[in-house]
Amino acid sequence: MTNIKEIAKRAGVSPSTVSRALSGKGYVSEEKKRRVLAAAEEFDYAPNLNALSLKTGITRRLGLVAPAFIESVSLFTGGFVRAAEENGYTVTLFMTGSDVSKELEALEALRRKQVDALVFVMFKSDLSLIASYTKYGPIVSWQRIIHPDVPSVFMNQYDGYMIALEHLYARGYRRICNIYGAPTRLNTQSRIDAFRDFCAKYELDPCACPSFDDMGNPSHGEQIVRWWLENGQIPDAFATTNDRVAAGMVAEARRLGLRIPEDFAVCGFDNLDFADMLDLTTIHYPVNEQAGNAFSIIRNRIEHIDLPLRPLKFHLVQRGTT
Repeated sequence: MTNIKEIAKRAGVSPSTVSRALSGKGYVSEEKKRRVLAAAEEFDYAPNLNALSLKTGITRRLGLVAPAFIESVSLFTGGFVRAAEENGYTVTLFMTGSDVSKELEALEALRRKQVDALVFVMFKSDLSLIASYTKYGPIVSWQRIIHPDVPSVFMNQYDGYMIALEHLYARGYRRICNIYGAPTRLNTQSRIDAFRDFCAKYELDPCACPSFDDMGNPSHGEQIVRWWLENGQIPDAFATTNDRVAAGMVAEARRLGLRIPEDFAVCGFDNLDFADMLDLTTIHYPVNEQAGNAFSIIRNRIEHIDLPLRPLKFHLVQRGTT
């Protein structure tokens, strides 16, 4: 296989000049660069990326660790891959199915220098285990965590959930049922805090309607609608975990001949693509921008630069379900 010394001999320059011309780093006169590129093309030369990564310690490959391809994860993944590719990085996906042994495989890939950094979309492993691998390279989380060595690009969902609750109150709804995700998650705790403060502000009884935990799929939304029919139709509005639960509610209500928002209102969370098709009121959650911030954190640490992070906000997208 052709090497840099052969290209240097053909172009009549030094090997160091060839390296500078091919890498674009350092000064090379236009005439010498032209000769080097012509010789490289003649030999059909391609740099040995493995050797380059051994020399520099950088593979320009990043690992993204996710449990499955649900809509919000796909949005984050797509945003991260685009940001990486635009800046000369490639992304290896580790799909875990929430299996901690597969999460460990990703961590070991970082330790073995097969990737320069990892982004965890969501994880089941102990945070202390994940943090112990940061000595091998940067690790960033989309899942909301608080740890000095593992930055998270989460947004405080207290703010977004409060926007949803305030909107429902402004539309005249007073018996609001909360449909939460996993109660152990910090995002769920923030939403619970938001509802407590909302009820205190408007002197509402926080126990007027039951709340539901561990709800995240359309089938859960369907179950909630059937519960509403079977248990006195007490809530007049639902603030949901995400758009998937809200979509299940809207679909089941329509199958049963119920009217939304006349019988009850539904507010989703995320503003996924199908929310517009369902005419679903929701909270816009800027997932793509969070992914871009995750890449910026990694790039700052790998390249020792100081890219600013984009300030992000939730906002209401009002449609027909409220």
